[in-house]
Amino acid sequence: MQLRKTLIALALAMPLGALAENQDDLIAKYTALAGSKQNATSLVSGLRDGKQVKLTSGRATETFTPPTGKMGYGNVDHTLALAEASLQQKGITKPTPAQLEAAVMEITRMRADGKGWGQIADAKGFKMGEVKRPERIARAERPEKPEKPERPERPERPEKPHRPK
Repeated sequence: MQLRKTLIALALAMPLGALAENQDDLIAKYTALAGSKQNATSLVSGLRDGKQVKLTSGRATETFTPPTGKMGYGNVDHTLALAEASLQQKGITKPTPAQLEAAVMEITRMRADGKGWGQIADAKGFKMGEVKRPERIARAERPEKPEKPERPERPERPEKPHRPK
């Protein structure tokens, strides 16, 4: 019972982004990036299991095997978040299979070479916390707020008449 309470307390103390995601969550999160649920499934399971990834769009098909071997769901999420940010930095919001492969392979090669996630993010010109922040994407899509109109100046208070003592 005490162990259960401790685990619950630890889970509640962690930021939401630190909670482990599962395969279905990651597939849903990256379907738009991958262009289809099938591509997202191939990406997530290929990165997770260290196996071949197949991306298709129309007649275009790209196949690759990540050099990192098996990865945990958190590392899969980091890889895809950095690849997505890298593509967005280049103005690519709907990547072709070749563009997505290039972005994912660049990240996984750096990881396979022993670089940490912060080092990879820095090399790409990002901060890992900003890349992983859920509102990053929402903020990029949200139109800018109009400027608030200036408040009218407050009229000066009239002086009180002096009372003789």
